Amino acid sequence: MFYENRPKLKIPRTFLENFLDITAIILFIAGTANLIMQWGSIPGTVPIHFNGAGEPDGWGSKNNLWILLVIGFLMWVLLTVLERYPHVYNYLFLTDENAERQYKNGRLMLNVIKNEILLFFVYMSWVSTGVAKGESDGLGLWILPIFIIAITASIAFFIVRSIKLK
Repeated sequence: MFYENRPKLKIPRTFLENFLDITAIILFIAGTANLIMQWGSIPGTVPIHFNGAGEPDGWGSKNNLWILLVIGFLMWVLLTVLERYPHVYNYLFLTDENAERQYKNGRLMLNVIKNEILLFFVYMSWVSTGVAKGESDGLGLWILPIFIIAITASIAFFIVRSIKLK
């Protein structure tokens, strides 16, 4: 593989990485507990798809609410595993001298993105529950653009930072 000659460094996790992970897991647990507590009051049919305006346009079994949480959590776990191997990421200007800085930057980028994704899936489960119970009308017009902008901005920030760290 192309990364076989890259240094494999043992870099301790930062306070920020731990804080983001703990915060996301606490919110995931809270979202899961919320779903468990409300399960009996959720109707059998819940929104499973939303149109571009954030209005529900597809309906399915309330069991689909668990799928959102499971997918979010599985993605979080898989990205957490990948986070441990920063030497396999693709870098623009990797040298032996800047490898540690680039690895830290790449690992933090992955940490931020995985936690943003988990929070989005928890939020989707929470909103879908509210829509199913008649407590809200939908996602709202701005949630998808906000999510896309957050992920894109995170990636752009860390790419620019990577270029500066060369």
